[in-house]
Amino acid sequence: METDHSFISHAPGRWPNVTPEEWNSWHWQQKNRVTKLEELELHLKLTPEERAGVILSAHKLAMGITPHYFNLLDANDPDCPIRRQVIPRMEETQTHRSEMADPCGEDSHMPVPGLVHRYPDRVLFLITDRCASYCRYCTRSRVVSGVGEQELHTNFEEAFAYLKQHEEIRDVLLSGGDPLLFSDDKLEKILSRLRSIPHIEFLRIGTRVPIFLPQRITPALCAMLQKYHPLWMSIHTNHPRELTVEVRDALARLANHGIPLGNQSVLLAKINDSIPVMKELVQKLLRCRVRPYYLYQCDLITGSRHLRTSVKKGIEIIEGLRGHTTGYAIPQFVIDAPGGGGKVPINPNYILSHDNEKVVLRNYEGKTFAYPEIF
Repeated sequence: METDHSFISHAPGRWPNVTPEEWNSWHWQQKNRVTKLEELELHLKLTPEERAGVILSAHKLAMGITPHYFNLLDANDPDCPIRRQVIPRMEETQTHRSEMADPCGEDSHMPVPGLVHRYPDRVLFLITDRCASYCRYCTRSRVVSGVGEQELHTNFEEAFAYLKQHEEIRDVLLSGGDPLLFSDDKLEKILSRLRSIPHIEFLRIGTRVPIFLPQRITPALCAMLQKYHPLWMSIHTNHPRELTVEVRDALARLANHGIPLGNQSVLLAKINDSIPVMKELVQKLLRCRVRPYYLYQCDLITGSRHLRTSVKKGIEIIEGLRGHTTGYAIPQFVIDAPGGGGKVPINPNYILSHDNEKVVLRNYEGKTFAYPEIF
């Protein structure tokens, strides 16, 4: 099999004196995250907006960037799509009247601390408030990183009791923060408890760790996860540059242990709001055995206006993918309805008219076709 040269390793990059053993240790990666202004300025010439944003980040959402991910940043381009995702900017302090601290209405759907029950048959289980790195558009910036305006106080025993009592719940999504920052033993205790509840049919883990911290995806972790099938994983990738050799190999380990992988992207200004970038991303994901799942319109999180783009742009991207790449590569574009309305699918208008006799359709080429309503 030929080498796919679109996957690149940047290791050790800006850490030339680190041994391979250290670099490949997820504990070393976590311990050596870039968290301070002076560390940033060793490697980057910050813009005034970035510098002010870093200084103020201790009051909203902490800055933390793993060495692996930091090596992907372009030191000379403030509009680098990786840089814009993880380096704070002054614009985060600017609030529009439409923005809110809890845009998805999670707090109002939390019957016990840490457990969000918004849909009839599934729940979101927030098991930690820490991430490997912090995305500047984080929809839970109010509770993650330890400096937000709220604290996450998950009551695990109350959560397990609630899950046992509610037999309509068949699907549990572990999120946070990032569940894969837990040790194997700690994560297994949670998975085991959930698996002991008969009516829970399958488990999901939402994580950005394979992207920020691929060293965490060890054979031991994968073997442990394999014991709790059916278990699915949703990763979070926004730009093709994030899919490095190390990330590709980490995703392969998960897939080889039978874990179905889906990707969730957020539509972000100057990061992935173009058809060529998104097409390259989704096709590269398929080569990693990851199915593009959702493309999210950026939530109305406080201070995120500079990262949001229009709904029209998202529709344009989906239309630019449909018919121009395999169907497996096309995510569902959704808006998480502000205030807790849940995910609403948004699609290009392919139905031109519909009556009792026929449906008039438009295909990806703009050609029209009639489908008769005959029963």
